[in-house]
Amino acid sequence: MRKLLFALVCVFAIQFAKADNDRIITFEQLPTAARSFIKEHFPQEKIAFVKEDKEWFDTSYEVTFVNGDDLEFRKNGEWKEIDCKRLGVPAAVVPVQIANFAKENYPDARILKLERDKYAYEVILSNYYELKFDLKFNLIDIDIDD
Repeated sequence: MRKLLFALVCVFAIQFAKADNDRIITFEQLPTAARSFIKEHFPQEKIAFVKEDKEWFDTSYEVTFVNGDDLEFRKNGEWKEIDCKRLGVPAAVVPVQIANFAKENYPDARILKLERDKYAYEVILSNYYELKFDLKFNLIDIDIDD
């Protein structure tokens, strides 16, 4: 029992020590897909910095623009999160089904944040509504954060 407890403590200690593995990188060090995405959808934005975050089994990249907007990419360069606080997420990036739902039900709201994972899309609107869609774009949750 003591050996198991010791092993668990060691694993947690190593995980904690390795938890903050961020490092600043250049734009050119981003995966090609991420660079193309930024050039296509954010051509006018100036990049403040780019970070690489290495975890045990995964790597992600975060791009922060001078205006405060953030993008997060997976290790293959696919976008994971788009956080555009000022002007909203570019329309060309938002899946059509989500854009149509937001336009029909919240016509005065902008999409400020779009996040996707293996199971769902999460959307934050400028009217404080948070919407969650499954991967087939069925609405599965609505929340309001006022």
